[in-house]
Amino acid sequence: MKLYSALALLACLFLASCQTMSKEECAVADWSVIGEQDGAAGYNPQYRFARHVKACSKAGVAADQTLWYQGYQQGLPRYCTPLNGLSVGSQGKAYANVCPANLEAGFREGYELGRVYYGKKREINSLEARIRSLEQAIREDEKLLAAGTNDRRSVERRIDDNHRSIRDMERDIGRQQSELRRIEDDMADFRYRAVPVSQ
Repeated sequence: MKLYSALALLACLFLASCQTMSKEECAVADWSVIGEQDGAAGYNPQYRFARHVKACSKAGVAADQTLWYQGYQQGLPRYCTPLNGLSVGSQGKAYANVCPANLEAGFREGYELGRVYYGKKREINSLEARIRSLEQAIREDEKLLAAGTNDRRSVERRIDDNHRSIRDMERDIGRQQSELRRIEDDMADFRYRAVPVSQ
C-alpha cells in the first residue's frame, strides 16, 4: 500500500511539473506578459501556447492567443541575440528555429559555436568516465590477484590492457583539452565582438 501511495504521489508531481500554469495563474493571467516571457525563453510558439490552453482549460479559463502572440513577438528579440545563442548552444539546449530572419544569423553563429564547445566537453567527460570505469575494473582484478585467483595470467593481461587503454585515453583527453581551449578562445573573441561598443 505504501508503494502504491508513493507511486501515486510521484505521478501527481510529474503531472504537475508538466503543467505550464496552475489554476490560480490561469485565473489572473496577463497573456501579453506570459507571451513575452515565453518569447524571451525561445519556446516553440505552437507547442508552448497549446500547453497553456491545456493547462487553463482545466481551470475553465480561455487562453488569449492574440495577446499571447503579441507578447511573444516582443519577447523574442531578447532571446535571439548572438550572446544568448552562444549560451543556449554551450548548455546543449535545443533551438526551436524561432528567431526572425533579421536576427537568425547572429543567433545561429553564437549557437553553433556554443554547440561545438558543448560537444567537446561531452567528449572529454565521456573519456573521463571510461577511464574511471577501467580504473575500477583494475581495482577489482587486483583484488582477484590478492585473493590468489587460479587465472592469474589472464587477469594480469587484462590489467595491462586496461592500463594501456587508460594511457591512450589520457593522451586523447590532452588533445581534446587543447582543442577545447582553442574553442574557448573563439568564444571569448565572439563575446568581445558581440558586445556593442558604447557611444
